[in-house]
Amino acid sequence: MSTQSEAVVVTGAGGFIGSHLVAALVRQGKKVRAMVRYTSRGDIGNLAWNDPALLREVEIVRGDIRDTEFVRRLIEGTEVVYHLAAAISIPYSYTNPREFIETNINGTLNILAAVKNSQHVRRVVITSTSEVFGTAQYVPMNEKHPLHPQSPYAATKVGADQLSKSFGYSFDVPVIIARPFNTFGPRQSPRAVIPTIILQALAGNTIRLGRMDSTRDFLYVGDTVRGFLACGDAPAEMNGEEFNFGTGVETTIHGVRDEILQLMHQPAETNVEQRRLRPESSEVMRLLCDSRKANQRLNWFPETSLTEGLQNTVLWFTENRYSFAQENNLI
Repeated sequence: MSTQSEAVVVTGAGGFIGSHLVAALVRQGKKVRAMVRYTSRGDIGNLAWNDPALLREVEIVRGDIRDTEFVRRLIEGTEVVYHLAAAISIPYSYTNPREFIETNINGTLNILAAVKNSQHVRRVVITSTSEVFGTAQYVPMNEKHPLHPQSPYAATKVGADQLSKSFGYSFDVPVIIARPFNTFGPRQSPRAVIPTIILQALAGNTIRLGRMDSTRDFLYVGDTVRGFLACGDAPAEMNGEEFNFGTGVETTIHGVRDEILQLMHQPAETNVEQRRLRPESSEVMRLLCDSRKANQRLNWFPETSLTEGLQNTVLWFTENRYSFAQENNLI
């Protein structure tokens, strides 16, 4: 089990979920090493939204998860690794699948190999995605649902998951796979569907979206973070397990659009844009989580309703709207 002053690493700490996870770990009293991808600008991504006093408690390390030697140094002296670093844009995975292989599979291999050779790491939490399942073959979708990746992104996440499990079987690497469904909340990329709707509504009276009859299980970021923490704290006998995290409620894209506009008191016309549509056979039409395993084994339950989560998200994006580009159809 974890201790308060335990040393932990978060890869992808500059991302949406990673930045929230770092804050939660610091509040628990952990010694947090936050890995962000190196850029010439030296920025720290979404970590910058955290309180400066909190960030002073964090060791921020810049590098690239694809760099084997960097990853080896990154985890030295740490006890838990939360591996969130990934290439995540599904549309871009159609254009440049090689980058997704190098980052999501080879980057995960670097983490696993470093943990295998470590004397200190007691747990590595691997971040999966509900996209590995593809369109639901049955609902709700538990951990035994068949894998059917319908995009290059999803295929690389399947590869990372299976590679992680194999290192557990072969080398006793203490892996747990955390599989959140569709996480949303403050700081999410403006290209994700919920921020897209909010920012477009703030900018005018027209919402441009892709397919709107597909359904998703939207999980608030605070609940996702608690799922990661539960995986990190789980006893050793749970090594090798996978856990789905979701609400068990599915909502269509047009349904979430309607609720957002109602919360914003904003009427808007909606247009379907061709560039926002996935290839027909690549579209994931239905995702609905069965998180009973996490309920029973980790005592994890979602605490934030879709409405409450949307209220928080609308408020945050409204207050920070000018930090996001709204020109040139970026949103």
